[in-house]
Amino acid sequence: MGEPTPAWTARGTVAYQRISIALFLAGFATFSLLYCVQPLLPAFSSEFGIGAAQSSLALSLSTGLLAFSILCAGALSERAGRRGLMFASMTLAAVFNLVAAAAPSWHAILLARALEGFSLGGVPAVAMAYLAEEIHPNGLGLSMGLYVGGTAFGGMAGRVGMSIIAEYFSWRVAMTMIGVIDIAAAIAFVLLLPQSKNFVRTATFNGRQHMRSWGRHLSHPRLPIVFAIGCLVMGIFVTIYNYASFRLIAPPFNLTTTETGLIFSAYVFGIVASSWAGALADRLGRGPVLAAGSIIITLGLVLTLSHSLIAVITGIVVMTIGFFTAHSVASGWVGRMAQGAKGHASSLYLLAYYLGSSILGSAGGWFWQKHGWTSVIEFTCVLVAMSLGLSLVLWRKPVHFQPAST
Repeated sequence: MGEPTPAWTARGTVAYQRISIALFLAGFATFSLLYCVQPLLPAFSSEFGIGAAQSSLALSLSTGLLAFSILCAGALSERAGRRGLMFASMTLAAVFNLVAAAAPSWHAILLARALEGFSLGGVPAVAMAYLAEEIHPNGLGLSMGLYVGGTAFGGMAGRVGMSIIAEYFSWRVAMTMIGVIDIAAAIAFVLLLPQSKNFVRTATFNGRQHMRSWGRHLSHPRLPIVFAIGCLVMGIFVTIYNYASFRLIAPPFNLTTTETGLIFSAYVFGIVASSWAGALADRLGRGPVLAAGSIIITLGLVLTLSHSLIAVITGIVVMTIGFFTAHSVASGWVGRMAQGAKGHASSLYLLAYYLGSSILGSAGGWFWQKHGWTSVIEFTCVLVAMSLGLSLVLWRKPVHFQPAST
């Protein structure tokens, strides 16, 4: 007897709109909380007497713990369900952000940020799986693009808003405000998102079954390549945004904190690019759009080498468009490639994605401190060359995976 036909949610329906808005809010909350400290790195460096690479720990600890918790959350969601786990993760992370805002010392801030990152794991791991399970394949690219667009808007709002509020009030006030806003976003999310229709809850927690599911995805001939691309492009993205602030507040640019923060408005282009790329991939195929994303990133990186402020800003915008193009396509492709246990596949993609943020993003700080911006671009160009090569492998040499018999 075959498996029952999934009760897909079709594009254009009210349920599709509710899901899209709710997941947009989830993406917003995740990235606004996670990356709200990024424009504050120079302020942390000045207030606590630490270097650029050390200040980046406020971000890299969060993303590192998030990478680990994604695996746990993906496994837990197979038993606990999708909707409730995402709501709990958003709420708890916002509370830890409030704790970080009030923390009296640098090490206390790092502890709160680490716990915040760990709490957030339930959102990204489960959101991708929820969409892959509930949305009809013909509309999955657009809905995934809208979710990634929410992450773009959250990242922009967190960075730009924090820069402005921190300059006129303080970074503690700014972190408090983003925590309160994201508690409200969590409430709106849970009110909008319908219960899962296609999710099948597992009766017990079976550690061996989870290990088999992860192992099966890792033995897939193409999925690990997608995981690697996510790691590489995220490492590039975080490296540029982490250390561009340090470059722009120094000569010859001498920008203020607010002026530097406004450059993060480049995220607007990421919102548009992610939705556009997802819909385009539905029509043209994921391989060519994914490769195009890496090429666009390369053009943006080269432009940032200029000593013209306009060229540098343009380069950051172009790099942002390329990143969100690649990430939107890659994240949507995971759900389509995975043969069952989609939550496990999503968790592996995001494990690689956030390890790229944590490890490669921090490594970029070493290049900045030792050799300056040119060295940072050389480092990221190596990463994007690797990403492009892997994209071409997926595009030119497709492999049809046959599920193993059980």
